[in-house]
Amino acid sequence: MGRLVAMIVKETWALLRDPKSRIILVVPPLLQLFIFTYATTLDVRNVDIGILDRAGGQHAGELLSRIAGSPNFRKLIYLRSIDELRAAIDDQKVIAAIIIDQDFDRAIEHGGQATIGLVLDGRRSNAAQIVAGYLGEIVAGMSTDILPGATADPDPGGVVVTNWYNPNLDYMWFTLPSLVAIIVSVSGLAVTSQTVARERELGTFDQLMVSPLRVHEILIGKMIPPMMVGIFNGVLFVILAGAVFHVPFTGSFLLLLMALCVYLLALVGIGLLVSAASQTQQQAFLGSFLVMVPLILLSGYASPIDNMPGWLQIVTYGDPLSYFLVISQGLFLKAMPAAAVFQQVWPLAVIACVTLTAAAWLFRARME
Repeated sequence: MGRLVAMIVKETWALLRDPKSRIILVVPPLLQLFIFTYATTLDVRNVDIGILDRAGGQHAGELLSRIAGSPNFRKLIYLRSIDELRAAIDDQKVIAAIIIDQDFDRAIEHGGQATIGLVLDGRRSNAAQIVAGYLGEIVAGMSTDILPGATADPDPGGVVVTNWYNPNLDYMWFTLPSLVAIIVSVSGLAVTSQTVARERELGTFDQLMVSPLRVHEILIGKMIPPMMVGIFNGVLFVILAGAVFHVPFTGSFLLLLMALCVYLLALVGIGLLVSAASQTQQQAFLGSFLVMVPLILLSGYASPIDNMPGWLQIVTYGDPLSYFLVISQGLFLKAMPAAAVFQQVWPLAVIACVTLTAAAWLFRARME
């Protein structure tokens, strides 16, 4: 135990003795949390809409007034021909263009069915679909106001929409719990991947090998400081999520802390594996970046895992971030019970055992 404590103290001092290193451990993750929380929005706002109005009547003007008054759109760009419409979308001046035919007002006045053309920029497919939904709601609302009898359902029943866990559909409630997991992962993996590589680059690796320390004591000593940094950042982010961003935390904090420790064990195992395979800190940095990008992309944060091909879904079973994202979002928004948390924790424990065993084997092999 004395040797182990000495190794932990030595690694902690190596991590914290430089004032610049102390700042890097805390300040960049905080900046990432604040910037990415506002930057990774799922809403579509401040977009321009092209208008090709061939009717020029009262009802067409009413429709355009409603579109211009929407908070989701920045301004309307009036076009004079199909060629201008094509050029506006081709140059990405607008994400969508509305075509109002000449008989639009006449059809409405005679109680007929008026149609509107909508051209979307398919290069931005997700944003275009959301914009189409916004415009569809505006058109439907105008149709109900102008022709209430024609759109009224004789059956008073209908669909009642209730949004569970995020009643206001605030994107921040979804992205911030995920960012807590991702930023902790990035900082934790970056710190861990430098531990063994730093010893080699500074020339102290041979001194470490001739010390009375055993392999497991060396690895445990190198695991603890990065885990402490990850736990500190994770707890700080949870506090800031409620105090600054007003994202509720409805679950058990102890469950989150337990899951975070198991997750950091799995992540530290990956970092030690990268560090043991690297000769320099630059190689370790590039290796951690090479590992971190697939972990994020396969975690389900950018796109749902169910949307991925079947063979790729199997690969995600080995991604520890995919399990911790479920835990973080569940404990933040829907008070995930302990049984559901443990269903996500035991795969993390298995991954931690595999990665730590592989790191120990590679470290011993490099020693020999």
